[in-house]
Amino acid sequence: MPALVCYCSCPDPATADRIANALVDERLAACVNVLPGVRSVYRWRDAVEHADEVLLVIKTTVDRLDALSARVTSLHPAELPELIAVEVVGGLPDYLSWVADQTRGA
Repeated sequence: MPALVCYCSCPDPATADRIANALVDERLAACVNVLPGVRSVYRWRDAVEHADEVLLVIKTTVDRLDALSARVTSLHPAELPELIAVEVVGGLPDYLSWVADQTRGA
C-alpha cells in the first residue's frame, strides 16, 4: 500500500489538534505531527499575506486520501485549506506497514 505524507496548515493550535485527533481517531491517518511556529507567506486575492500557523504532517495511504481530504475540508475553518500529499518513495518497511495497518479502518 503506497504511503503518503500530507501537509496541512492550520490557523491555530486548537484547530490543528482538533483535525489531528479526528484523523487518527477515524483511522484516516496513522500519525499526525503538529508543528507550531510556522510562518507562512502567500498570495491570496491579489495581496501578499503573512500568517503564523501550525503545520500538520500527516502519514496516511493512497487509499485513504479522498476520505482524509473530505474530513480536513469539513473541519478546517479556511475557505481554501492547504492539503498537499506527497508520495513516500522509501522508508523503513516496518514503519510503512504500520501506517497501512493503522489506516485500514475499524
